[in-house]
Amino acid sequence: MAAEEKPGVKSSTSIVPCFLFVELVIMAGTVLLAYYFEYTDTFPVHVQGFFCYDKTFSKPYPGPEENSKVPPILVYSLVTAIPTITILAGELMAFFMKSESTREKTIVTADCCYFSPLLRRIIRFLGVYSFGLFTTTIFANAGQVVTGNQTPHFLSACRPNYTVLGCHSNLQYITERRACTGNPLIVTSARKSFPSKDAALSVYSAVYTVMYVTLVFRTKGTRLTKPTVSLTLLCLAMLVGVVRVAEYRNHWADVLAGYFTGGAIAVFLVTCVINNFQHAKPSPPPMRLRRPESVLGMPMVALPCVESPLEKLSGTQTPRGSSFTEIT
Repeated sequence: MAAEEKPGVKSSTSIVPCFLFVELVIMAGTVLLAYYFEYTDTFPVHVQGFFCYDKTFSKPYPGPEENSKVPPILVYSLVTAIPTITILAGELMAFFMKSESTREKTIVTADCCYFSPLLRRIIRFLGVYSFGLFTTTIFANAGQVVTGNQTPHFLSACRPNYTVLGCHSNLQYITERRACTGNPLIVTSARKSFPSKDAALSVYSAVYTVMYVTLVFRTKGTRLTKPTVSLTLLCLAMLVGVVRVAEYRNHWADVLAGYFTGGAIAVFLVTCVINNFQHAKPSPPPMRLRRPESVLGMPMVALPCVESPLEKLSGTQTPRGSSFTEIT
């Protein structure tokens, strides 16, 4: 029996080529670009000048990122683990609780490769989430490299020699590239402030997960479960930005820009790419014409229609100019 004739199965000849030659290529390019931004000097940071004794950038150096109350390893772990566990749990529950008629169809390619609706949805949602995660990283790193905005502790990391630079007033602007005497790696990191990458990744992960919980989960009997989970995730994401500001690692403008970047990417992917986590509804079965039944429930026999001579006579039209003879 052909794949089209099987119930709950539909054939597709484009799913495998598109996945191998389009989606995987785009994903690999995104990962490579994020790697070059993050771990190489392919894209040099723009060097901005500063004013002498500027109090905006004179906050104490908070130490390396690993000493933060919200270190990057913790942020990246939560950003990866929470959406993955939520999507896996949600898809498993939705798949086993749905009836056969409301499930998506199984896709078959070349009569040999079957793709389960459960596996296909999990790969689709987690794949799009991973793509958005690397895209958010690229956007944040690109903004930091292009702007080169300094962190609140920039001067503490830079350690400029004001005597050599000839700083006599706070209004004097320093543009020399070799003005800093501190560790070059720390100085370069202190020039990457706008937007906040940790805030962008946290809000992206939270918004994506919140939209999944809100649009997919069906909680009967309670109306506070989904709002509680959603607000908790959003509060955790906001807390990351607050900690970044409190530790003098970012300005408020950097954190707000990160919030906007991550939230906008998440909303775009959910609404425009994966259609709000909705699946294609199965087409309704074709309606069959029923034979007319009598009042007693017995099927009626369709009799041929016989046209009487009177109907023929009444239906004929009288030609113009003809005369009738009155019969008395």
